[in-house]
Amino acid sequence: MLAKDIVEAINATPLAIWNEHLLNKDYSSAFASDLMSDALALIQNSPDSVVLITGLCNAQVLRTAEMLDIEMIIFVRNKFLSEEDLEIAKEMGFNLFSTPHTMFKTCGLLYEKGLKSIYE
Repeated sequence: MLAKDIVEAINATPLAIWNEHLLNKDYSSAFASDLMSDALALIQNSPDSVVLITGLCNAQVLRTAEMLDIEMIIFVRNKFLSEEDLEIAKEMGFNLFSTPHTMFKTCGLLYEKGLKSIYE
């Protein structure tokens, strides 16, 4: 599923678009969690094609995504990063979005559109 289609499906607002070409990138799966230790432990295959969905809004999310080579992060429940964390994200080249939906609804909408779990 193309990043721009993901954004449209969940009515997401861009927080930071640091890498324009990633909007046309095809993502195959998503992982949703507020526990970054779970992300580190469970995202192992093709992390560059995984979208990270979380309600945790701090530098820990960015550091985890950096370690896993994840390029697209979606924050649920209209959450936003601080200006300081946005600067860190800019340096790392992430595309960040915020959706008004809960994590459950966000995952459901994306699954309905064809985005799979990391286990499928």
